[in-house]
Amino acid sequence: MAEFDVETLSLKELKSLQKDLAKAISNFEDRKKSDARSKLEGIAKEMGYSLAELIGTDVKPTRAPAAAKYRHPDNSDLTWSGRVRKPLWFVAALDAGKSPEDLAVN
Repeated sequence: MAEFDVETLSLKELKSLQKDLAKAISNFEDRKKSDARSKLEGIAKEMGYSLAELIGTDVKPTRAPAAAKYRHPDNSDLTWSGRVRKPLWFVAALDAGKSPEDLAVN
């Protein structure tokens, strides 16, 4: 491994090095996980199973999208569930004097 003095590097070089290190660490972790998965799949196959059969399906459970609580007054395709950040059209409607009840989905 090459040795060098990080104290002599510029800020741009340090940030580039930091980015390269983060990528190298991520790639290393991905390789280790892939190796572990391959070994486990081999063991499962020797015993007559697939890894998915032993640990469950590979499909991650997903949550259904939240139901719309508010609808744009002019464009019914634009809706908002009332979660997270308010959309700009909702804020603009409130600023224009509408109330949340006026925009509620019926």
